[in-house]
This record gives sequence, structure tokens and C-alpha cells, in this order.
Amino acid sequence: MVEKTSSGSAMVTLPSDEEILITREFDAPRHLVYRAWTTPELVRKWWSGHRGTMTSVEIDLRVGGRWRYVLVANGGFEVAFHGEYREIVPNERIVTTEVYEMPGAEASDEAVPLNIVSFTETGGRTTLTYLVRCPNKELRDTILDSGMEVGLQEQMDLLEQIAADLRDGR
Repeated sequence: MVEKTSSGSAMVTLPSDEEILITREFDAPRHLVYRAWTTPELVRKWWSGHRGTMTSVEIDLRVGGRWRYVLVANGGFEVAFHGEYREIVPNERIVTTEVYEMPGAEASDEAVPLNIVSFTETGGRTTLTYLVRCPNKELRDTILDSGMEVGLQEQMDLLEQIAADLRDGR
């Protein structure tokens, strides 16, 4: 069997002035993609892409639960994000807030992006849709201008490899 590769294939579109939509197909069943998305020791392996080293992955996977990821970027500085789980449908959908913890900035969960991640399986392959809904166009554009797409492609490639390894019993 020839293994299909999806490397670098995440599609980034802008459905509205406040939204970023990321769509990516994985050669793995959705329960394994979901598992790789929600298990701390697996998130630690893919979330930073090739941009640094994860130093902390905290996941309280329940509605009202919190998550927080910290990495030391390749430039030697620390980057952290956190949020709250707003909706969870196991193996199907996760809705969270996302706060970028900027040094010196107040860590408020107000006026932050809402991330809506859906996992859909067809024929043993999973389509992940990741909608980032921002409170305004300026924040959406700031996220786009951050260079997020390069890191995103790396993340998705690593996520697929981890899900494929789980599928293959590795």
C-alpha cells in the first residue's frame, strides 16, 4: 500500500474579516487525531512545530477546564498560551478560548479568539477544521501577520505523524 502524505497541506482561508479557517486532512482515524490533540504527552511532541521546545503542557479536558502550553522558542525566549474549554464532544469537536501571554500585558480572557476545532472521518482519514474566530479584524490580521502559517504547517505535519504512529502501534 502506498501511504498518502499530507505534508504542508493545511489550507488557510479567511471566511470573514474576523475569522481564520484552517483545514487539514490526516491519514489516520479521527479518534487518534483527537487523542494526539488532547493528550499532554502527545501535544508536547507536536504543538511547537520546529519552533522550540515545549516545557509545559497542562490540559484539564472538561467544559470549564483550562489549558496552558509553554515553550522555549529557538531564540531562547519563553512563549505561553492558555485558554478555557467551552465545549467538548469527544472525537468530534472542541471549542476553547486562546490567550497569548505577552510579557507585561494583563492576562485577560476577554476579547480573545475562540477556537472551534472539528474532527470528521471518512474512509479512515480525518479532516480537521480549525476555525479561529477573533473579536475584530485587527486581531485576526495580527495573528496572520505573526507568521503563524509556517509554524502551523509544521504542527500539522507532526500531528499527522503522531496519529499515524498511534494507528500503527508505535
